[in-house]
Amino acid sequence: MKTRIFAFIICTAMAVCMAGCSDKDTSSKANSDVSSDNLLVSSQATDNTVLGEGDTSFVFEVTGTDGNTASFTINTNEKTVGDALSKLGLIEGDDTEFGLYVKTVNGTTLDFDKDGKYWAFYIDGEYAMTGVDSTDIDETSVYEFRAE
Repeated sequence: MKTRIFAFIICTAMAVCMAGCSDKDTSSKANSDVSSDNLLVSSQATDNTVLGEGDTSFVFEVTGTDGNTASFTINTNEKTVGDALSKLGLIEGDDTEFGLYVKTVNGTTLDFDKDGKYWAFYIDGEYAMTGVDSTDIDETSVYEFRAE
């Protein structure tokens, strides 16, 4: 009898511990997940977020596959849009002979070879004629990646 009670207590304690371990905080922490060196820790920032530190600021927008757009204010001391967004962890991709081929924007990866979608770079609503890593920051411009 003592063995059954002991086993019951152990199983109950383990169940309580497991339940506590699986409890996840799903609240948006994008604003607080930026470390002191401006690297974005969270995998996805939310709309109307101010990120980074620096003397230069610009507006960055992301339009996802669902058509929803999130807008960010980016503060930086970097010279190019690509450097600023990369440093904050908002874009990732492959370095090619033509520049950075962006595959991930704000935590969402698109692969044209797999799903027929890619990230298109826009400046002031117009398809960009330069790559994000070779586009100098103009504080009056709005930079955007759209899932297409």
